[in-house]
Amino acid sequence: MDMHSNLLWIEEFKVHASDTDYRSKGKLSFLLDIMQRAADSAVSSLGLDIEKMLEARMGWMVTTLSLDVHRLPQPNELLTVRTWSKGNKGALWQRDYRIFDRSGAEIASARSIWALVDIDKRKILRPSALPVAVEPYLEDSVGSLPDKVKIPDDAPMAEAYRYQVKYSGLDNNGHLNNARYVDLCCDALTLEEWEESELSGLQITYAQEAKYGDEITIYRSSRTDTGVYVRGQDGDKVFFEACLTFADPE
Repeated sequence: MDMHSNLLWIEEFKVHASDTDYRSKGKLSFLLDIMQRAADSAVSSLGLDIEKMLEARMGWMVTTLSLDVHRLPQPNELLTVRTWSKGNKGALWQRDYRIFDRSGAEIASARSIWALVDIDKRKILRPSALPVAVEPYLEDSVGSLPDKVKIPDDAPMAEAYRYQVKYSGLDNNGHLNNARYVDLCCDALTLEEWEESELSGLQITYAQEAKYGDEITIYRSSRTDTGVYVRGQDGDKVFFEACLTFADPE
């Protein structure tokens, strides 16, 4: 059931077995998937559905996202995603999210920065290019604009594996889907690390869009006080930088 009230969009999602990992916990990419779907619905409710955006050769591109995870969902849970626009600062837009379980407990929250782009020229467009106004929702805030990921110089990176963009990873703009980058980050960790650690968050900056056929070398750091840093690049071209954070063991 989809519900929206004024400038706040609320949408429910069920967690299916295919959305979970081998531990029966929701994949991190699943959280990004449902946030992205809720954001698409929110924008569509304003008269800017995906079809109209594509006809106008415009699209939304996330540049940085910061996600705090209180716990990962389990199969068959019913989750509620709340999302709203916080307006724009220049050419950049901020969108916040909160995810709740059936009891009303918040299991995750996120802040993100988006840009409106010309999908042919890959240039950032001014907010005035939108045919409708996107008003900010001011009744809630997850926090300030998230900072770009900066991998410390004292966190040496080692190659973890290599990945080539194929059909299954592409979105409707012909580029690697935002949530798939998160799968690349998670794949850089070993199963032993997943079993020993409890994920508490993700910060990711998308630096360059990956297209079909692009080969991405995934580098990762060792566990630092901040978390595990991950970078995807091809030569000097950096596609993304991220940090997976983990709760302190009890």
